[in-house]
Amino acid sequence: MRKGAKAAVIGSVFTVMVGGAGYGAFNIVSALTEDSGTESVKTGPPSKDEIAETSEKFFAAWEKGQAQAAADLTDNAAPAATLIGDYKATAHITGVKITPGTPTGATGATVPFSVKATVSFQGKSKPLAYTSSLTIVRGTTTGRALVDWKPSVLHPGLKDVGDSLVTGEAGSPPIEALDRDGKVLTKEKYPSLGPILDTLRARYGDKAGGTPGIELMVRHADTNIADTSLVTLAEGTPGKLETTLSASAQDAAEKAVLKFSESSVVAVQPSTGEVLAVANHRGDQFNAAFEGRLAPGSTLKILTSAMLIDNGVATMNSPAPCTSTAIWQSQTFSNLKGMDPNENATLANDFLRSCNTGFIKLIDGTKANPLTDESLTTEAQERFGLGQDNWKTGITSFDGSVPASPGPDRAANAIGQGQVQMSPLNMASVTATAITGEFRQPYLISPDLDNRQLATAKGLPASTSAQLKEMMRMTATQGTAQEAMAGLKGDIGAKTGSAEVDGQAKSNSWFTGFRGDIAAAAMTQEGGHGGDAAGPIVAAVLRTGG
Repeated sequence: MRKGAKAAVIGSVFTVMVGGAGYGAFNIVSALTEDSGTESVKTGPPSKDEIAETSEKFFAAWEKGQAQAAADLTDNAAPAATLIGDYKATAHITGVKITPGTPTGATGATVPFSVKATVSFQGKSKPLAYTSSLTIVRGTTTGRALVDWKPSVLHPGLKDVGDSLVTGEAGSPPIEALDRDGKVLTKEKYPSLGPILDTLRARYGDKAGGTPGIELMVRHADTNIADTSLVTLAEGTPGKLETTLSASAQDAAEKAVLKFSESSVVAVQPSTGEVLAVANHRGDQFNAAFEGRLAPGSTLKILTSAMLIDNGVATMNSPAPCTSTAIWQSQTFSNLKGMDPNENATLANDFLRSCNTGFIKLIDGTKANPLTDESLTTEAQERFGLGQDNWKTGITSFDGSVPASPGPDRAANAIGQGQVQMSPLNMASVTATAITGEFRQPYLISPDLDNRQLATAKGLPASTSAQLKEMMRMTATQGTAQEAMAGLKGDIGAKTGSAEVDGQAKSNSWFTGFRGDIAAAAMTQEGGHGGDAAGPIVAAVLRTGG
C-alpha cells in the first residue's frame, strides 16, 4: 500500500483513546478535524537534507536486515518488505555494507551506492559486490521524503516486479558453449551472447551432460527468461554444448554493433541455415536480432521482387518506370529525397536505386496481372518460410509477419512498410533463400539434440533465384549498397532499407547482404539510411566469410 495521510491520523487517534478512554468519541472527532484542517503536507522536491536523511536511514535498516523498517522508508512498503526480507532469508546474503556515492540528477535526488556482502549456503561462502542507485521522492499524500521503490534498488538484476534473488542448487547444470570449430564461447568475451547462453543453459543444460552447482541467481517472473547466475558458490560440472556459431564471425559482429546504439545483426550460412553470429547493442537484454518486430523498409523488395517474378508480372529487365510519386488507392507514395525520376527504368534499376514508385506501380492487379492482397503473404509463407510461427531455432525467435493487407497498406507492405514486421534473423534468411533458391530454416543448436522439427518451404524457381542474386550483386557494386560493400572481395550482393517510423526523427536503418556462403542482416533503430549504420555492420561480418 502506498503511504498516505490516513495512516498518520489513525496513529494519533489511537494515542488519544489510550490516554483517556472516557473522552474517546469526542477526542476522535476532534483529532480528525484538527489533523485534516491544520496539518500541512510538504510539497515540491525533497531537500538535500531530506535526501541524505532518508537514504541513510534506508541503508542502515537494510544493512541490519530490518526489512520492514527499510520498507517503511519507501513509497511501496509491501513489495519492498517482501523483497528485502528475502534478501537474507532466501538469497542468504549477510554482512551487508553499503557505501553511498555523490547524489546526481537535476535535484540531486538520485543516490548511487555500492554494496559489499557475503553469500552463504550449505557451508559455502562467497563475496558479493555490485552497484545500484535509488531516487528519493516526495510522498504524494504524506509529504514525506521516501525511496522510490523499484526491485532494481535492491539489485540491478531485478528488472521486473516478481523477479527475486535465490541461492540454492541451480535450475540447470552449467554449459560450456562451443562454436562450430570447438572454441569456447563465454559471455565475458562475447557480451551479446550473455542472455543467449543463459537461455541455452536453461534449455539444454540437462541434455549437455553436466551437473548443477550452488549459485546466487536472479529468478525471473517471466518463465520464458532463464535464471541469471550472479555468484557461484560451488561449481557444477559443465556439459559441452555445440552451437553453429563461428567465433570469428561472432567477434566481428560484437565489435560492429558497438559502433551504433540500438543495433542488431545476424549472420547465417545459406547452404545449411546454420546461424554464424548474433549480436545486439542495446540498453536492455532483449535479443532484437532474433525477436525484433519492425518494418524492414526496402530490404523487403527482395521478397516483393520474387513475388513479381514468380507471378509472371515482371522480370529483372522488365520496364518499371521510376516516377517522383505513385498513387495507390488515394494514398501518395514517394521516393527518398534526391532520387531523380527515370521513365526508362527496369525492375533491376528500381531495385539497385531502391525506387519505391516503380515497385508500387507493378503490384496493381489486372487481367494481365494476377496479384491480390494475399500475393505477398503467399510468397513469404510458401517460398521463404516466413510468418507461420513454426521456426525452431533452439532459442526464442520470431518468424516474421507479412499479413494480407487491403487498401494503402498493400502498397506499403510491398516496400517494407505498412504492417510487415521482420527481425534481422528473418532478413538474413530471406537473403539466404534468395541466393540459393532453397529455404533452410535458421538454427543455432542442431535439431538432432532435441529432435526438433525444422520449418520447411518450397523455395524459389532457379530463374527467380538467379535474378534476385544478380539484382543484389548490382546493388552492391553500383547501387545504394556500393559504399558499404566497398572493398569486399568475391561474390557479393546486398539490399538497403530505410524504414520510417511515426514519432522518430530518423528512419530505422536496415541492410542485408551476402558474400560467398555467408548472408547477414542488420538493423539500427534511428540509424538513418540503410547504408549509413546497418550497412557497415553487415559488411564487417561478411569480411569474415568468403
